[in-house]
Amino acid sequence: MPSSSTPKAFQPRKVGRYLLHREIAHGGMATVHIGRLLGQVGFTRTVAIKRMHEHCSRDPEFVSMFIDEARLAARIRHPNVVPTLDVVALDGELFLVMEFVQGETLARLVRRSTKANLRIAPRVASSVITGLLEGLHAAHEAVGEHGEPLSIVHRDVSPQNVMVGTDGVARVLDFGVAKAANRLQTTRDGQIKGKIEYMAPEQIRGGAVDRRTDVYSAACCLWEMLTGRRLYIADNPVTLWGMVLEGKAEKPSTINPDVSPDLDAITMRGLDPDPTRRYSTAEEMAIELEQSVGIATPREVGRWVQTLVSKKLRELDGVIAELDSVASEISVPADLDSGVSSVGAAAPVPSDPPMPSGVLSVPAPGQPSAQPFPKPQTVAKPRPPAASSPKIEIPRPPLRSSPGV
Repeated sequence: MPSSSTPKAFQPRKVGRYLLHREIAHGGMATVHIGRLLGQVGFTRTVAIKRMHEHCSRDPEFVSMFIDEARLAARIRHPNVVPTLDVVALDGELFLVMEFVQGETLARLVRRSTKANLRIAPRVASSVITGLLEGLHAAHEAVGEHGEPLSIVHRDVSPQNVMVGTDGVARVLDFGVAKAANRLQTTRDGQIKGKIEYMAPEQIRGGAVDRRTDVYSAACCLWEMLTGRRLYIADNPVTLWGMVLEGKAEKPSTINPDVSPDLDAITMRGLDPDPTRRYSTAEEMAIELEQSVGIATPREVGRWVQTLVSKKLRELDGVIAELDSVASEISVPADLDSGVSSVGAAAPVPSDPPMPSGVLSVPAPGQPSAQPFPKPQTVAKPRPPAASSPKIEIPRPPLRSSPGV
């Protein structure tokens, strides 16, 4: 999801226990806003809130994808995955609440480097991709409430879906089109989901995908960081498909002489058109990057991020300060969660705090769906009550098995 170039004017509004503020990124299915959790006794927390487009919220397939993203991300507990904190459904709209990461997408960082004619140090590239691979491995290994493998395959690994923080940590985000066991929304045979430039050949063919498919996409990201350009470029999708299927990638060192033979070999193995010749797991590739190439420290990566997008980071600081000012003027009632319908992102994990009163969990298989949702509140000017609030149907997960990753 690309970042917004400049913050748009936006009237802050309360969405349950959250304050929704300016848009900071946008995509085809949703926009991302900076927000604030409004807790008791003055407790607050800055969050990112993904707001589904109104027209998408009326489409059952998009609603299922949105809820699936929350369910899956909530089952993955790892420093290299952006955590999902909550899902709220109000007034016919869906909001996915995530941890706020002070940083920028890998896509924008690579573009800024290329525009400034700056090569990305191989150590920095290796560090970012190692973090990406570790996050993917955590997703591939994720299990359900009863310990059953979820068989998650991200299927849309790309620089747009990797967030690199000023803390030097790379984090995977956006599991909206991921393949997994017991998803609400399923993909028909032969249907392609993802970005063609980063798809593995088997994905383009509409064949079976597994964790090695994500390894290929991560290797595409590594190649792009090392060279400053896309792996395959074509004028039309058909030609691009053919280039991916043919699989004649150049070694990164032919473009960037700073790339070592070891790093060349690791990258090219990850890009092998035959999945049986790739790394069998994302973790295996991450370990080889660490041991054979060496990776930059989080401090080095964090400085790289700050150098490239210092202006954007200052703008975010200003938006957060503005949000602090608005939030400080809002009184938090004792029954803040009363009457708010919040859809739990996944089955509860033992370490999670209990859900507050008035919270409605996403139904498990066999349970009834959610009830109609109340209206949100606008901070500056209360909105008149609507005659009725539209209802978002929360579909039930199908009971089916899925092949292991």
